[in-house]
Order: sequence, then structure tokens, then C-alpha cells
Amino acid sequence: MTDICPHPIKIEVVTEYLPHESEPNESEFVFRYTITITNESDQTIKLLSRHWIITDGENQVEHIQGDGVVGQQPSIAPGTSYTYSSGCILPTPVGSMYGSYQMQAKDGQLFNAPINPFTLAVPNIVH
Repeated sequence: MTDICPHPIKIEVVTEYLPHESEPNESEFVFRYTITITNESDQTIKLLSRHWIITDGENQVEHIQGDGVVGQQPSIAPGTSYTYSSGCILPTPVGSMYGSYQMQAKDGQLFNAPINPFTLAVPNIVH
């Protein structure tokens, strides 16, 4: 059974629009997001999988699920952080993402760490 985040995990997200990789005339907007996961618990945790819900500016929703992140299933010791960057291509200049990581504590307990919604937007598009 998977519990909802019984361990204190802090998830921070920084986003960036990549204009040189985007093709706005072809409805292709490329974004990078960098995530830092900080283990504030007293046990080592392992990131097993991810589940993303991505919504574009037309309210089209896509679910992405898979093992680990960027090809890794990192273990994060107490008091340490793991940072990675990945990307998302949207057909609109604005959208949002949220989701969760499935984690496993050193004691074997499985739990989900929620990722709060964040915005992907071309600069100056949202006022």
C-alpha cells in the first residue's frame, strides 16, 4: 500500500522557456524544468517512479508515468538533496504541470511525494 507522504520531502521547481529550441509558428514551445528534492526525514529515501499531469493552454491533459527520473532512481540520504533537469514541449505558450514521485523509505515503506502545480510560460505571456 502507498501512503501519502509520511516523510518530510521538500520539492522545489525552477522553469525556463527555451526560445532557441522552440518553433512558435509550428505550435512547439520548449520548456526546461529543474527540480530539487530535499530529504528532510531521518531515513534514506529512493525515488522509484514519477507521475506527471501536464495541461496545455487549451486544457488538453497528458499523463506521463515512468520509472525514476532522467534514467535514474536516486537514493537521497537524510539532509541531502538531488537535483535534475528535464523538459516539456507544449503546443501552446503556457501550460502547467503537477504530479508525484513514488518513493521508498529505507524501512521499505512506499509513499507518494506530491509535486505542487507549477506554470510553464513564455516570458511576458501571463500578466
